Amino acid sequence: MNFGRLSTAMVTPFDEHGDIDYTALTKLINHLISTGTESIVVAGTTGESPTLSHEEKISLFRHTVQTVNGRVPVIAGTGSNDTRASLALSLEAEKTGIDAVMLVTPYYNKPSQEGMYQHFRTIAEGINTPVMLYNIPGRSAAGMTPETIVRLSHVKNICSIKEASGDLEAAAYILQHAPQDFTLYSGDDSLTLPLLSVGATGVVSVSAHVAGESMQDMIQSFFNGQPVYAASRHRDLLPLMKSMFAAPSPTPVKAALEMRGIISGDVRLPMVRLNAEEEAQLRQVVAPAASFYVG
Repeated sequence: MNFGRLSTAMVTPFDEHGDIDYTALTKLINHLISTGTESIVVAGTTGESPTLSHEEKISLFRHTVQTVNGRVPVIAGTGSNDTRASLALSLEAEKTGIDAVMLVTPYYNKPSQEGMYQHFRTIAEGINTPVMLYNIPGRSAAGMTPETIVRLSHVKNICSIKEASGDLEAAAYILQHAPQDFTLYSGDDSLTLPLLSVGATGVVSVSAHVAGESMQDMIQSFFNGQPVYAASRHRDLLPLMKSMFAAPSPTPVKAALEMRGIISGDVRLPMVRLNAEEEAQLRQVVAPAASFYVG
């Protein structure tokens, strides 16, 4: 499965009543594709999946598939800490026409490495859709070891991982020992270039919502044999990347999108909008970086 080099973990637009704004979602999808996104993750953590109902997720998958209309792959966030529930959602997601599923490391219940292996294997072998794993110990409280990821890389349908542990040595180990066609994507915008240098394919990005062309410029420059220029672009983008996580995500990126008139900055509780001071600080980063953006 080819997810491209720049995938975006898409936010879920809400209206002032807290309902999904499908008109804004269509606008956002078209914006992402026009600014360099090569695949879209829908209803992931950045999409506020913990606050989305089962029915809302299926509706989001269906609307995204219909709007994308084959232009880029659509990856459905169907992972949870309940194996049976994740499998059931993945099976329903397949019926909407999604191209792959993303399965996050089980959170809160902190399974053992064997438990994680069995969790992911059970789901992957129960569906026909390609699987991207998502390792994010900072949110899940327990992460997969590189050895477990390599073991899973040999399981039917598991073709990729979004690696957000921040461990470059672990990423190198995975790439060295997994099958050659198993791909690794950075789960942290700021580690995109370092991970590309050890063999990663690309990034599942948050910053691409507002700096997609600049992210693509950095990535493509690296692969085109211009590492010095790519490093310069990386440094230019770092303040923006950092600002996207200055408050609990996805609140900052939604605020930045609102500043650009793309969607509302509304989030669902327990997330709250940026306060006046936080918004002013974000605006100071967004405004100087305006040359990076597509209007």
